[in-house]
Amino acid sequence: MREPDGVVPGNIYLFRHGETEWSLTGQHTGTTDLPLLPEGEQAARELADILDGHPFERVLVSPLQRARRTAELAGVGAFEVEPLLREWDYGAYEGITTPQISSRLGHRWELFEDGVTPGATPGETVEQVSERCQQVIDKVWASLEHGDVALFGHGHALRVLAATYLQVDPRFAAHLVMDAGSMSVLTHHRTTRCLGAFNISPWRIFRQR
Repeated sequence: MREPDGVVPGNIYLFRHGETEWSLTGQHTGTTDLPLLPEGEQAARELADILDGHPFERVLVSPLQRARRTAELAGVGAFEVEPLLREWDYGAYEGITTPQISSRLGHRWELFEDGVTPGATPGETVEQVSERCQQVIDKVWASLEHGDVALFGHGHALRVLAATYLQVDPRFAAHLVMDAGSMSVLTHHRTTRCLGAFNISPWRIFRQR
């Protein structure tokens, strides 16, 4: 049911997978299917305590094991594997860090400005990532009529999804930070799409106590 101002009541919750070996070292992890580190698994378990059985109308999860395992440990129940939620295809930059890419090119490199080059995989432009993010938003939109939706995925792709949801240039995602194991919320104020919360890491808060 819609609210009186015509806005659907549900929010979209974004969950970046927990820590992996490469997310810890800063290596770009697009198609490489790495497992969670023990710290990443623990963060997902602590996320389950925060969610405390919060009901989701629909849960979509990237097919890569680091996202699927995070969803399992977060205790969100049954979920759908959604290939559109895979991480950005980094092409020739898969498995290497930003400083290494900059050194190879001979100048400062920034993903959202400079993009990637083909390698073992073709790579993607930011526009291509945004296009599939829009497909995910379209896919879950009807579910927001009834409640919240959860998406489990990856740092760069989910940042682009947030910018796409806000209906701004997908390169705006460069100004959004999404740490491993974090939760963000896409919401609305009346008919304006908004960030309800971003880059919340409950497990970090616990460790500071």
